[in-house]
Amino acid sequence: MNILILGSGGREHALAWKIAASPLTTKLYCAPGNAGIAQEATCVALDIADHQAVIAFCKDAKIDFVVVGPEVPLVAGIVDDLEAAGIKVFGPRKAAAQLEGSKGFTKDLCKANNIPTAAYERFTDAAAAKAYIRKQGAPIVVKADGLAAGKGVVVAATVAEAEAAIDMIFDGGLGVMAEVVVEDCLVGEEASFFALCDGDTALPLASAQDHKRAYDGDKGPNTGGMGAYSPAPVMTEAMNKRVMAEIVLPTVAALKKAGTPFKGVLFAGLMITRDGPQLIEYNVRFGDPETQVILLRMMSDILPALIASRDGQLKNFNLRWYDDAALTVVMAAKGYPGSYAKGTIIKGLDKAAQIDGVEIFHAGTRRDGDTIVANGGRVLNVCARGKTVAEAQRRAYEAVDRIDWPEGFCRRDIGWQAIARETTKP
Repeated sequence: MNILILGSGGREHALAWKIAASPLTTKLYCAPGNAGIAQEATCVALDIADHQAVIAFCKDAKIDFVVVGPEVPLVAGIVDDLEAAGIKVFGPRKAAAQLEGSKGFTKDLCKANNIPTAAYERFTDAAAAKAYIRKQGAPIVVKADGLAAGKGVVVAATVAEAEAAIDMIFDGGLGVMAEVVVEDCLVGEEASFFALCDGDTALPLASAQDHKRAYDGDKGPNTGGMGAYSPAPVMTEAMNKRVMAEIVLPTVAALKKAGTPFKGVLFAGLMITRDGPQLIEYNVRFGDPETQVILLRMMSDILPALIASRDGQLKNFNLRWYDDAALTVVMAAKGYPGSYAKGTIIKGLDKAAQIDGVEIFHAGTRRDGDTIVANGGRVLNVCARGKTVAEAQRRAYEAVDRIDWPEGFCRRDIGWQAIARETTKP
C-alpha cells in the first residue's frame, strides 16, 4: 500500500517509524514531515491546510490510505474532503472532530449522557464569566472553546488569575474565541487513555502519563507536553475497564446515535479522583508525546488496526503489547513555551541513538546541508524502553546527555510518579 501521513511533529515521526515497519507498506510519504521523518518516509512540501492540494497529491501518487496526525486539519474537515474524493483516511470527520474543536460541545455531550466530568458553565460574555468565577471561588479552570495548540486551558489558583484568563481569551490572546468554558478544578492524578474507534466499537490502547508543566517538580507554564511514559500505574486493569464503560463507550454510542459516528483514535485526558475517572477533555488524534511511548510498546503491526478503524472492523480485533515500560523526554528550545530561537545546531544524535533501547523522534527539526537544526519549540523526543520506568528513564537521560545542543533544555524528572511507586512496592 502507498501511505501518506499528514503532519510534521514527534507524533508523526513515531507513526512513520511504526508504519514503515509494516509489511503492508509499499511506499510511505509524509507531508510536510521533518528531518527525522525523512529517514523513514519521502517528505512532500504540501500545505496540509490546502485540502485540494492534498487530494491532488494523493491521486498523483496513487495513495491507498491517509493517516492524519494533527487536530487542525481534522477539525477543518479534511477527512470529509478526502473520503468524498474516494481516498480512504484514518481520522474522524468534521462533525465528530468537534469533540476536540469545541470544549462546550464535549461538556454538553457528557452532561446529556451521564459521562463523568467536572461541573461547568459556558459563557460568551466576559462579565458573566467573571461573576460566575467570583461566586465559585478558586482554584477553578478556564478553557477557551476552540483549538489553541495546547495553550487554551488555564488552571487558576486565584480568582484574579481566572479573571485575567477570561480577559486574555476574549481579547484574542489565543486567536478569535467567542466562548469560554469555566469548570470546577478536579483533584487527583492525571492520565492519558487512548482507544481506536470504528463508529460502533472501541479498542483500548496502552495508557500513558504526560508532563505538561515546563520545569521540574511540575512547575512553570503549561506546554504541549515535556515528556511521557507508559503504562501509567494509576491506570489499573479495573480502572481501564471503568474508563471504557463509563466514558469511552458512552461517547461512541452518543455520537453514533447523533448520526456523527466517530472513527479514529479517541484520546481521553483523565483525572483519576477518589470517586473514579473523570473526563478532563477529549482529543481526536494521537497525543504528543504519548504516541511516542505507546508505539514503542506496541508489538503488533499498527497499520491493519488503523485500516480496521476506518472500515468498521474493530469488533474482533486485538493488539499485542510488550511488557516493557517506555519513557520519552522532550528536548525543547530555551524560552519555550514563550519565544525561542530557531536554526540552532544539534549534534550528537547518532551517538545518543546507539544506547540500547533508545529511539529518537524528531518533533521540530529541519536539515540544513549536513546539519540538523532546531525548527520549533519542542524539538526532540528522546525515548527509551526498559523493564521498569526507572530503567527506561535512565536510558533516556543517558541519551539526552550525549546530545550536544546548548540552546536546548529538558525536564530531568520525567516519570517521577511511576518511579516513586516502583521504589515503594513491597
